[in-house]
Amino acid sequence: MNLSRREFLQLLTAASTAGFSLPGCGQETPPAAAKKAPANPYEVPSFGNVSLLHFTDCHAQLLPLYFREPSINIGVAEARGRPPHLVGENLLKHYGIKPGSREAHAFTYLDFAEAARKYGKVGGFAHLATLVKHLRQQRPGRSLLLDSGDTWQGSATALWTKGQDMVDACKMLGVDIMTGHWEFTYGKERVKELVNGGLDPIEFVAQNVVDMDFEERIFKPYTMRNLKGIPVAVIGQAFPYTPIANPRYMVEGWSFGIRDEALQQVVDEARGEGAQVVVVLSHNGMDVDIKMASRVSGVDVILGGHTHDGMPRPLEVKNRGGKTLVVNSGSNGKFLSVMDLKVSGGKVTDYRFTMLPVFSNLIEADPKMRLHIDAVRAPYGPKLEEKLAVTDTALYRRGNFNGTFDQLILDAMMAVRDAEIAFSPGFRWGASLLPGDAITMDTLMTQTAITYSKSTLSQLSGETIKIILEDVADNLFHEDPYYQQGGDMVRVGGLKYAIDPTKKHGQRISDMQLNGQPLNASTTYSVAGWASVQEQPDHLPEIWDVVAEYLRNQKTVNPEVNMPKIKGVTGNPGLAL
Repeated sequence: MNLSRREFLQLLTAASTAGFSLPGCGQETPPAAAKKAPANPYEVPSFGNVSLLHFTDCHAQLLPLYFREPSINIGVAEARGRPPHLVGENLLKHYGIKPGSREAHAFTYLDFAEAARKYGKVGGFAHLATLVKHLRQQRPGRSLLLDSGDTWQGSATALWTKGQDMVDACKMLGVDIMTGHWEFTYGKERVKELVNGGLDPIEFVAQNVVDMDFEERIFKPYTMRNLKGIPVAVIGQAFPYTPIANPRYMVEGWSFGIRDEALQQVVDEARGEGAQVVVVLSHNGMDVDIKMASRVSGVDVILGGHTHDGMPRPLEVKNRGGKTLVVNSGSNGKFLSVMDLKVSGGKVTDYRFTMLPVFSNLIEADPKMRLHIDAVRAPYGPKLEEKLAVTDTALYRRGNFNGTFDQLILDAMMAVRDAEIAFSPGFRWGASLLPGDAITMDTLMTQTAITYSKSTLSQLSGETIKIILEDVADNLFHEDPYYQQGGDMVRVGGLKYAIDPTKKHGQRISDMQLNGQPLNASTTYSVAGWASVQEQPDHLPEIWDVVAEYLRNQKTVNPEVNMPKIKGVTGNPGLAL
């Protein structure tokens, strides 16, 4: 169903009465501008002559969900206090967002459970489809829908169909161009199968993925689109650390990396072909995008993902060629960015930007997309709907160190695998639940659905455990963004420790204790984990089976989060405890 502008506005009467307003201008909008924005958040006035619609990191979430933003997102060195490293009230103050508003709920963790019940779920591809159609109708022939990746992974149906449910949904949504990260964890052959025809008409671009034997690019580095006479180049930047953060054997023979010098060459080539607008579609992570924008000139906009940062407005980064607008568009289908550009004299001269939180109760579901979602879920319905337990507290996974859903996974591994300590990866995806909600197999799979999901049990020395924690901390808190991999700290169960993010590698972790006693460097401890990047034997249990067994036995859960003692960051605006 294609909605007319009038019909769409009628559907959104509730938005006006809710008093939801977003800053609608580009550039560094002063806080007072928020009060002048239209009351209807989804009526975005058309501006200029090129429009970029952008989403990222949906992690295969076809249905609306709750998703809690972080209360800890610490920035160090130059990133301290700079977006995206602002949380809670500090974020509201920086962007001039009214506390308690629908927008405050979208961008912060504040009063999460209460606000979630008040404002409802977010995302859902059927609702996103209606919004995309409406915006494109206002911008006929001059818009692109761009996807920064982490699209084919994150749900049971995506895992069981090898991403096919999401490929089909994205075609229906009208995605024009994408790049990737978790897509690669389906393996080289599946990725090539989709990119070499299965994705059509969606183009997959990635300038920074190279065959190690022949030093040739695996994918098309960029594509040119003509939007009513204006040539627009879209360059792909896949996740640079895929063979490190994920299993190397899945992309054997492929080399990744940031490759900003090669990117500069691609930018220059696109400009030489007449591109008046150059866009980098990135999965670097926000801090890496910011540094890259300062080093590479000739890029008008970086539309990025990976670190799941919902940015109410772009960051303007200066470089030798002028400036680049850096945008990250959140995760889990929760946001859609609208970047309207005015192009004259062969270059971008002005812009307007709006980040739209997708509140599903304010947007009617697109019937065609809804039928697709129902169809792909139907064969798995009974399994997905199994009620495993009930939560007495909000369950979430987002924040530098731990979350309640992370803790639930840790508790399950220690109990079922009979381990003294448990490690769980610092993934940032997965649906949140409210107190009193049922934990279904469907929800559990939003936290665990990966292609290398075996639950391991290892014997590790105290010295090795310290090394592991130090290495992961350096990936997160290295002062140079090019040495960061963009995830969160490994979640730790059983073991107490302290961390100072401002220290150097090897000096951040201290005060490690187990059962009230100092961890001994030479003593061996039993450590449960999952998502090892090394190949594991088939007989090991899947992590979702481990957690499901625990939940069925518990019936009701209220996990107590094992939070490390955080040192050296007093007053950091990315910390709210």
